[in-house]
Amino acid sequence: MIETVDLTKKYGDFIALDSLDLTLAKGDLFGFIGPNGAGKTTTIRILSTLLAPTWGEAYVCGYSIYTHPRDIRRAIGYMPDIFGVYDDMRVIEYLEFFAAAYRIDGPQRRQVAERSLELVDLVAKRDELVTSLSRGMTQRLGLARVLLHDPQVLLLDEPASGLDPRARIEMRHLLKRLQALGKTILVSSHILPELADICNRVGIIEYGRLLACGDVHELLAQVRGRPTVRIRTVGPPEEAARCLERCPEAAAVTVRDGEVVVALADGVPDASTLAARLIADGHGIAALREQEVNLETAFLELTKGALAKPKNP
Repeated sequence: MIETVDLTKKYGDFIALDSLDLTLAKGDLFGFIGPNGAGKTTTIRILSTLLAPTWGEAYVCGYSIYTHPRDIRRAIGYMPDIFGVYDDMRVIEYLEFFAAAYRIDGPQRRQVAERSLELVDLVAKRDELVTSLSRGMTQRLGLARVLLHDPQVLLLDEPASGLDPRARIEMRHLLKRLQALGKTILVSSHILPELADICNRVGIIEYGRLLACGDVHELLAQVRGRPTVRIRTVGPPEEAARCLERCPEAAAVTVRDGEVVVALADGVPDASTLAARLIADGHGIAALREQEVNLETAFLELTKGALAKPKNP
């Protein structure tokens, strides 16, 4: 549904997007992760035909951004991170206005607007003024607008930006519902844990470079490396660490935040031997747990050193 080949955008000597190769299949809910200025918005604007790349190619629904921009615009729904609304309109009027812009005529226009309201759970606000909506409801209204013409692909730039926790949860549920309807969704964000919960694939971008891309579990496994456990002992952790350093089951032992952190040696399935060794040596164990690797940890690991690398030669 989406494919980019060596996609690059330069502003003078500044490279905003650096040779991006990306492929999204039908039904993907793809999380585009990166800090502000990483190149997420640039990518989305190129895919939506609002910005021309310096070189490279991009296809959306099989159409080239160079030769079939109109076909791409009919096939996508683009929601920028900040968009304007007409405050003097009621919610249903706002949607009918844009339905008319999509050339949806006659009685069908009202039906399409009502259907979009149902999809984003805004039916109760259909007769309210747009200006009376909260930030979260305004975001949902923006999503209802891009769904009016039933696009195959959704390009959502920071849709959860500025939302309170409850509104972010509602937005996540809404995106999963849209994926279940067969939509292909590219959603950019810097809120890492939320994307891990809803996306089947993610891409990590830094300074315009795609550093990693794939299934969420694959990325986590890539970062996890050796299984690692954290042990909180009753006594001084330094003494417990010295005990474990003599264990062949421990590949590396450090003390961090008052806990003993142990990377298990190859072929060691769990930390039971380490626990037994500590107890035999007279060390009480208050807690023992495997160190979890989440998407935020993966981001920090995969971008290690990238912030220090110059983007331009």
